[in-house]
Amino acid sequence: MRLFSMYRWVRNGRELTLRSRGFMEAPWAGGVVLLACVAVAMLLANLPLTKEFYHNFLETDLSLVVHSPSGAIDWVFPDGMTVEKFVNDCLMVIFFFTVGLEIKREVVNGQLSSMRKAILPVVAAAGGMVAPALIFLLFNHGTLAANGWGIPTATDIAFAVGILSMLGDRVPVSLKIFLTALAIADDLGAILVIALFYGGDLQLELLTIALLVMAGVYAMYRMGEKRMRFYVVPAIAVWGLFYYSGIHATLSGVAMALLIPMEPRYSKEYFVHKMRWLNDHLLAVEDSNGEFPNEEHRFYLREMALLGDRSVAMSYRLEHALTPYVTFLIMPIFALANAGVEITSLEYINIFHFSPEIGSVGMGVFFGLLVGKPLGIFTASWLAVKSKLAVMPEGATWRMLLAVACLGGIGFTMSLFVDSLAYTNAGLVDRGKIAILMGSMAAAVAGSLLILLFAKKQRQ
Repeated sequence: MRLFSMYRWVRNGRELTLRSRGFMEAPWAGGVVLLACVAVAMLLANLPLTKEFYHNFLETDLSLVVHSPSGAIDWVFPDGMTVEKFVNDCLMVIFFFTVGLEIKREVVNGQLSSMRKAILPVVAAAGGMVAPALIFLLFNHGTLAANGWGIPTATDIAFAVGILSMLGDRVPVSLKIFLTALAIADDLGAILVIALFYGGDLQLELLTIALLVMAGVYAMYRMGEKRMRFYVVPAIAVWGLFYYSGIHATLSGVAMALLIPMEPRYSKEYFVHKMRWLNDHLLAVEDSNGEFPNEEHRFYLREMALLGDRSVAMSYRLEHALTPYVTFLIMPIFALANAGVEITSLEYINIFHFSPEIGSVGMGVFFGLLVGKPLGIFTASWLAVKSKLAVMPEGATWRMLLAVACLGGIGFTMSLFVDSLAYTNAGLVDRGKIAILMGSMAAAVAGSLLILLFAKKQRQ
């Protein structure tokens, strides 16, 4: 009976593992986990038993402090590091590093690798950034909230592509590719916005040192160095220099990602020759008592695995290895740390609140995401196609492109990040967060409903 119970426990554990793996491989899984973390963050920030602990925990100091014998503070590193800043300035470096790897992959070999492929999503992304910024300024020009114009300019690729995947074959594959390429181009635009408009006071000496380190890494890359350990230490150094130079530290992740080699360490010819040699030696090993693998087998199998690993470029290996951690660990932690808004009055969730002095972050962000993003994406795409600058995605209609453009209004991750950089006033930051959540949700619902409606009309 005990053996049967143990077998059933092992079988159930194996089934749970397989289901978990299947869930994590689904394109919409990351969005579901993010939504759950947003709900948890809102509960933690507002429940009487947890809200004080939640906010105090985020403000906990994580800096390393060295005291002299007299008790005076001699050295602090990193200066001003709290739990919230650790999430936004350290963990999010890995997120931006992965985004940088995706951008480089698409530019070198993907949907942005040629002018013909790139022109429509790039033009659409540009339109989808300009229009929401203008709508935001329409409500907030000349007010204290005006600096938040960059908040509604971003598209969250995880949510947008996840919703498209759940809608199945109602959307042409060409439009799914279009939205993915648009979101990646949009990420590049958001990175430039952060770098140019949301940095601190520049420390040119530190920035110069960072650029010199990156120049050294580039020279190493050009000389053909493809071993990962030689890129790790410079990456950490560049992060520290960016952190103190006035450029947001997360951008060091993008900068270093662009320097990661996309060429494998071993060529195809060497791989085939070496693998054949290893395979021949593996087959020549005599089995002792029918044991496989024995110690000699394991040696050749390890060498085969190492050969295969080094025959894939470092850029692809890192992107493949980091993406699950970014999707199911770093972004959920970011949501837990940034989406929790304590709603002290109904005024916080009133996006139509307007003040001549403060403006209206709510209306600027909400209508920027819901109206500005699809309007900018659709108008820019229409102009590009009609002027013969670009071609319409195969099998797509203008109505379906408009519906997909609505999904571009799902801001979330990058919008929350820009919101935290745009304002120092806690009230404006929180109003921005509420508007991002409401605007993204409205854009997701609008886009999904339009896709269902237009797909139904096409099939009739």
